[in-house]
Amino acid sequence: MEKIIFQDVVPEVFAQRTDLKSDVWNQNFALERGKLYLVEAESGKGKSTFCSYILGYRHDHSGNVLFDDKDTRSFSVKDWVKIRREKISCLFQELKLFPELTAMENIEIKNKLTGFKSRKEILEWFDVLGIPDKVNSKLGLMSFGQQQRVAMMRALCQPFDFILADEPISHLDDNNSRIMGEIMMEEAKRQGAGVIVTSIGKHMPLDYQHTLKL
Repeated sequence: MEKIIFQDVVPEVFAQRTDLKSDVWNQNFALERGKLYLVEAESGKGKSTFCSYILGYRHDHSGNVLFDDKDTRSFSVKDWVKIRREKISCLFQELKLFPELTAMENIEIKNKLTGFKSRKEILEWFDVLGIPDKVNSKLGLMSFGQQQRVAMMRALCQPFDFILADEPISHLDDNNSRIMGEIMMEEAKRQGAGVIVTSIGKHMPLDYQHTLKL
């Protein structure tokens, strides 16, 4: 996949509004593979909705969302499973981890499906991210910032053309934010992937090529 294209997309919840001032809604633009984007939003402007449209969880909008030349409304469940496994990875704001499992077990759930990373590579991430002692710790006993790092490692355990990082560093200090950003960008560069970071405040300190205001 080379492009994610928005054509005059307006969420149904905003359909009656005449005061929309956005670089995303009711605009025509493309998110291109290999480029780095920051999508900034205030609360209630549709950040979660934007992410849901890209991931195919919602289609309650006018206009079109295209992957290259294909309308996402035409995709089957099977198509979306393949897309989320091979084309688009997501670091979710709500993390979607299992508190009863260890940090490594949470990552292995994804990696066993893809076989994308070796255990050695994953352990190296734990070390670089400053949590080598948390490999076998139950996730529910870890801080939210530590859980965010685990979630990022899991998100990188697959091939992708784009990675969507939704509020990825809300509970991290500046140093750990920088390290997470470096690891994510290193993997994205290796895969030639596009990176889409969303934020309603603090965001990864990266050299964004394009900033969009919701």
